[in-house]
Amino acid sequence: MTLNRIVAYSQLEQQRRVTKLIMTGAEAIIQSLKNENVDVVFGYPGGAVLTLYDALYQTDFRHILTKHEQGAVHAADGYARATGKVGVVIATSGPGAANLVTGIATAYMDSIPLVAITGQVAVSLIGRDSFQEADIRGITTPITKHNYLVKKVEDLPRVLKEAFYIARTGRPGPVVVDVAKDVFAASVDYQYPQEVKLRGYHPIFAGKLETIDKVFEELKLAKKPLIFVGGGVNLSNSAEALRTLVDQTGFPVISSLMGLGCLASDHPQFLGMVGMHGTYAANMATTECDLLLGIGVRFDDRVTGLLSEFAKKAKVVHFDIDPAEINKNVMAHLRVVGDLNWSIPALLERIKDVSGEFKEQARSWTEQVLSWQQEQPLTYEQDKDFVMPQAIIEKVSQLTQGEAVIVTDVGQHQMWVAQYYAFKNSRSLLTSGGLGTMGYGLPAALGAQCGLPDRQVILFVGDGGIMMNCQELATAANYNFPIKVLIFNNQTLGMVAQWQRMFYGGRYSHTGLKGNTDFVKLAEAMGVTGLRVSKPEELDRVLKEALATPGPVVVDIRTPETVDLLPMVPAGARLDQMILGGS
Repeated sequence: MTLNRIVAYSQLEQQRRVTKLIMTGAEAIIQSLKNENVDVVFGYPGGAVLTLYDALYQTDFRHILTKHEQGAVHAADGYARATGKVGVVIATSGPGAANLVTGIATAYMDSIPLVAITGQVAVSLIGRDSFQEADIRGITTPITKHNYLVKKVEDLPRVLKEAFYIARTGRPGPVVVDVAKDVFAASVDYQYPQEVKLRGYHPIFAGKLETIDKVFEELKLAKKPLIFVGGGVNLSNSAEALRTLVDQTGFPVISSLMGLGCLASDHPQFLGMVGMHGTYAANMATTECDLLLGIGVRFDDRVTGLLSEFAKKAKVVHFDIDPAEINKNVMAHLRVVGDLNWSIPALLERIKDVSGEFKEQARSWTEQVLSWQQEQPLTYEQDKDFVMPQAIIEKVSQLTQGEAVIVTDVGQHQMWVAQYYAFKNSRSLLTSGGLGTMGYGLPAALGAQCGLPDRQVILFVGDGGIMMNCQELATAANYNFPIKVLIFNNQTLGMVAQWQRMFYGGRYSHTGLKGNTDFVKLAEAMGVTGLRVSKPEELDRVLKEALATPGPVVVDIRTPETVDLLPMVPAGARLDQMILGGS
């Protein structure tokens, strides 16, 4: 072939690629992410995804490189919770994909929309125990909403379209797209589907209006109604409709951990969190109510206490988009299946003309439950030598006026945040509720800050949890994410030690964390400002300094070793069998 013919052929081939959108599988993934309005991905490269990362190199697509794959998936989760968008994470095959498992399970338990794109060995090597091969599809089947193994490049556009649709619609959840290594390099005539048709998957958006009529009739009969708010209200962005329902009915309100923020903590009808570490008023109201409206809740075991005795006097009305959740734990007298953005407004439409009657009907009951709140408020004792953990949260709440995005790790501090931080907005608490994943907090805070760069993001974490993903402090420094990390340093695994103290005769088996870790030096070694609080009188000044300091900051706060998290409903007890008292 002559030089002129080679040039002409090259120009023709280039024109054909432009016209028909011929691209590699790696390029097709990036274009699909753009089509789904994804503005950032979190990840960590490796051999099986090198072609995808080479394509990323040749674009301006934003990628956040964490220090560990688990950090990447928790960051994508935090981003999704804070923004309401689908979080995206990329990892290589084998150990890279396996390192995502804890984060995928965390997202699955809390119904967080996530798409994990993982590399797999080449098609010809699958099933041969090849280098860095792991059956990530098989591993993640129980902890994903759906997953795929892509062996043909032609399938990529359809699979990615379906993955995002499944992740965000209905009850949200994580989806894994495992892509064989050679698929990234193969060419495809790229056409992104305009719609999704999946046999057997029909997310319920609107339910049956006759069920709303039945709920309305039950509301008119109730003498002691109670609204129970769950994480589904946050996930569906229906907090505004929920607030209208609360205001129009005058009914008292309780919340699960995941529902906090949907109603302002200082709302006059709000009784606080219910369950194992719920408030006295919330637990007693649940015990005594005659109608319980569960809105976007799972009725999980940390909420119900002894299941057979939960809300025994009440008719239960369960609002949920997932029919599988209804009657799974608590039997519902009425089931309202559908998107909360349909069901709550439909109920409001019936209530609006009789709002005054509902308020009058619930007046004496509301006064009663509020009196319980006055009789048994949340309290704690002070310590002259150490900063009390509850005081830290109260001070941060005061300094931020309840407007910060709060992230927690898992343990005592997580429950104290639920009790003492005065939330004002939905999607303002990011925490691992269902799985209880230690190590979640720091990377999730990075993801939240990435998604909400103009918001103040504050992480509360224990000295146990921070060590599980402390490497992500370096990520915070690399990207100058201005998160504020407050470490509750009591030199013990506080929640586990409390159980050992209460139920295992004080036998502290391997829960002591006394050692030589200096969290200020650790922070500084990773390029993060480190501050310390050793005495109660230093707290106000140091917290103000931390909030005013640009960039990421770690504050190491020395707290007492043996503070108990109270109130507490012991395992197997009823909600009204609380252990009360101060610290």
